[in-house]
Amino acid sequence: MKVFSRVLSICGFFMFAHSTVSAQLNKPASLALIKRVLPERAASFEVGELPASAAKDAFEITPHQGKILLKGNNGVAVASALYYYLTEYCHAQITWNGTQLKLPAKLPMPAATVKKTTPYQYRYYLNYCTFNYSMSWWDWKRWQKEIDWMAMHGINMPLAITGEEYTWYEVYKQMGFTDKELEGFFCGPAYFSWFWMGNLDGWGGPLPLSWMKSHKTLQQQIVKQERELGMTPVLPAFTGHVPAAFKEKYPNAKLKATNWNNGFADTYILDSEDPLFAKIGKQFLETQARLFGTDHLYSADTFNENEPPSDDPAFLSKLSARIYEGMRQADTSAVWVMQGWLFYSDRKFWKAPQIEALLKAVPDNKMILLDLAAEIEPVWKRTDAFYGKPWIWNQLNNFGGNVNLFGRLEGVAAGPALALKDPDSKNLKGIGLTMEAIENNPVIYELTMQHTWQTEPIALDAWLKKYARNRYGVDNDSLVKAWQVLKKTAYNGQAIRDGAESIITGRPTFDSTTIWTRTKLNYAPLDLVPAWDLFIHAAKKGVRTDGFTYDLVDVTRQVMANYATPLQQQWVRAYKAHDLAGFRKYSNAYLELIDDMDRLLATRKDFLLGPWIASARNWGTTPAEKALYEQNARDLITLWGDEESPLHEYANRQWSGLLKDFYKVRWEQFFDYLLTSGQPDFKAFDKKISQWEWEFVKTQKNYPLTTSGDPVVVAQQMYTKYHDLIVAAYER
Repeated sequence: MKVFSRVLSICGFFMFAHSTVSAQLNKPASLALIKRVLPERAASFEVGELPASAAKDAFEITPHQGKILLKGNNGVAVASALYYYLTEYCHAQITWNGTQLKLPAKLPMPAATVKKTTPYQYRYYLNYCTFNYSMSWWDWKRWQKEIDWMAMHGINMPLAITGEEYTWYEVYKQMGFTDKELEGFFCGPAYFSWFWMGNLDGWGGPLPLSWMKSHKTLQQQIVKQERELGMTPVLPAFTGHVPAAFKEKYPNAKLKATNWNNGFADTYILDSEDPLFAKIGKQFLETQARLFGTDHLYSADTFNENEPPSDDPAFLSKLSARIYEGMRQADTSAVWVMQGWLFYSDRKFWKAPQIEALLKAVPDNKMILLDLAAEIEPVWKRTDAFYGKPWIWNQLNNFGGNVNLFGRLEGVAAGPALALKDPDSKNLKGIGLTMEAIENNPVIYELTMQHTWQTEPIALDAWLKKYARNRYGVDNDSLVKAWQVLKKTAYNGQAIRDGAESIITGRPTFDSTTIWTRTKLNYAPLDLVPAWDLFIHAAKKGVRTDGFTYDLVDVTRQVMANYATPLQQQWVRAYKAHDLAGFRKYSNAYLELIDDMDRLLATRKDFLLGPWIASARNWGTTPAEKALYEQNARDLITLWGDEESPLHEYANRQWSGLLKDFYKVRWEQFFDYLLTSGQPDFKAFDKKISQWEWEFVKTQKNYPLTTSGDPVVVAQQMYTKYHDLIVAAYER
């Protein structure tokens, strides 16, 4: 296939591609969103257009002839108006983990026109990792639901990297690579995030062509709908990662082998000084634009968790300039969007001179920086606000998709507004969400996006009261008090970087921590129990909304997951004291706790293993493809890599099915080993169990797709069984 080469053709194409995003409101798209969200009440709403103004979105809500008129300058603004109306006037809520849309029979009318303008030009969404830890197996139906959620929460700048592998397939086929030469390059579908960032090649593959073609189509659907709603998707760009076969096809190319140091083979980076770098970068963007259009925003991350070969500022400056130039040659309007993760994760290398050199080589209006985990450590404060570049305040919060109650409520309630008002923040242009995984801790993400339409810090206690009212459908003092407990415990954001995990999900050990299973809590575990008491009390009063049952199960799960630690300590003490009866008693209680957690989590689809496995298999067009995708799905959330993977448990999940078939069985083998080995060799057991884990990864088995049991009834049963035991365990 010929590469675009005529300047006239290129310019003409980019004008066409960018025109796919209308500067005006796409009214049919907004009406369609309302109908999807409120199919039975959509006729009660009308949509109108506001004139676009200086890159700042705005909306109005007005009573109009018995209906609610939602006006905005684009679809995101209209969707935000809808959600503002639902939350402020109808006490409703839409989250990943619970939706409450019981609207009044007669919709309330605002007393006067409500007007809102955002102070943030950009509202960014997604992290590379989200595309695998949460989105690996999504189909169009699930993506459409997410895009609606994005629009209602004010997102206008989503990362859009689905289908990137197909673009690369076309580029390398154009360059003469055979399918056989590319077989070891493309990874399996659960690992694209790290393939795209140049961390690994081939793992979990070979990738079937059917996947590439289906996800090319899916990406076209995604960006089409995002643009129809007024979003500007951020597409990927070339940063030098090439196939290993590149060495043979281009023997004179300047390649550097690099290694992620997480158990994977070397990957190869093409030196930006090599003339092929600009050629391939240009070819990639042109091919991508032909397939998916462009909005001139390109994500490119150099040396993600890999150090550059030199810390010389002059070297880094030239490197950065060449990467940008590769974008500019294909698209003169290109803007480089860079994740600031490297400045956080490798601060020993990235000191002020290195960061400044990397950033200042690109014109200020041609680069946007993402302060990727500003709620944990605001990098902008030690980089002179990214040396004048526009930047975005982002919240990360979740690493690996681990299941836990965690967040920094007070910091998030104030952080963006304080940064906005700080003169040292200079060119702050947006807020965003950059979690590694979603569909957890909905409160923290609702809170963040509340900032979209205000400039002042959020009054947290009043906001939490409203959040509880909207989520649970009633004013309930017990639940308001419960959130005060949660604010001071699980969501206090102190002492630890990310949410604690349960020892249950760690590879068996006498110690309470393993490399990727961190059990240190940011609160005294007994202090969380009153929140459980209050949720159980509300359940007895008949509260039953979707959000309530999720939270009831999640709080119950967290208290039980925490209890695993004192139970573990009891059987460890008994074993070391040669108390066989005590060891059997407490180890059996430990296994019983895992069974009970599995039964509890089976009551909510959010906590089922089955949909994760089934949605992976659904993408397969042959039995072999289905098996490959299931293996990818199992591997990511257990070993992550092979049986020697140092990343095992990084993406652990407390899910029904996984608890019973993986974690419990693993602990059973450990207990049997302790009883039969005489003098246990823990390194030998570790090696043996990792081989069993690898067999689990390669197994095929169907798990339930629907829930089992009543979440309120089962949670109450767990409370009756465990409450006093747990309190006694912590009071000893």
